[in-house]
Amino acid sequence: MVGIELRNRTGERILAVTSVDGVNVVSGETASPAQSGYVIDAGNSVEIAGWRRSLERTAAFYFTDLGDSYAARTGRPNDVGVIGIAVFRERPRVNALSSLRDKLAAHEEARRERGDLPATSPSAEQPSANRQAADAAAAGGAPEARTFAAIPKLGTGFGRGETSYAQRVRFERASASPVETIAIQYDRRDNLIAMGVLPQPRYAQRAPDPFPAMQFVPAPPR
Repeated sequence: MVGIELRNRTGERILAVTSVDGVNVVSGETASPAQSGYVIDAGNSVEIAGWRRSLERTAAFYFTDLGDSYAARTGRPNDVGVIGIAVFRERPRVNALSSLRDKLAAHEEARRERGDLPATSPSAEQPSANRQAADAAAAGGAPEARTFAAIPKLGTGFGRGETSYAQRVRFERASASPVETIAIQYDRRDNLIAMGVLPQPRYAQRAPDPFPAMQFVPAPPR
C-alpha cells in the first residue's frame, strides 16, 4: 500500500498541509500552503493513503506512469514526482496565565525605557540548517549537471475508493507562513540511480558474460 505517515513529535497541535505531485491531497487544488490540511494532535500521527473524496472516503494512492498520474490527468503534470508538507503551529489560546505574562513583559519593557533595567542585547540570528546548506552550495558553486536517458517518470494515480474517516476541526494558525516546509522527491529506482541519488549496483560495473565458465555438464546431486 502506498501512503504517507506524518508524526507530530511536538507538545502541541500542528497543521500539516500536504501535497502529492503539486496537488493538495485534501481539496484537489493546485497546492498552496494557505490551503486546508490535516490537524495532528501532540504526540500523534496520521496516515494519508489517498486523495480525500469526503469525510468518509479516499481514492487510494498508487505508483504509475506520469501520463496516468492524477496530476497529469487533471492537466497539471509539471510537478509530478514530489511530496510536500507545510507545517503550521497553532495560535495559543488566550488565558489568565498568558495575560499575566503579557502584563509583566509590558511592565519590564516600561522599566527599561525609564532606565531602571539595562537593555538586553539581542542574540544574533542563526541561519537554519537549510540556509547553511544553501550558503555552502552557493560558495562551492552549482552541482555538476548529469545527463542520462531517463525511464518514464513515476507519478501517483487516483485509485480505488477506500473507507477513511476524518472530521472537521477548528485550527487557528500562529503565522501566515509555515514554520517548516518539507519536499521529498520520488522516482523509479533506475532513474534515481541514473541521477546519482542511489549508488550503482555492483553487478552493473561490468557487462554480463553469457559464457562465464567452460566445462562439461555435471551429474545432478543424489
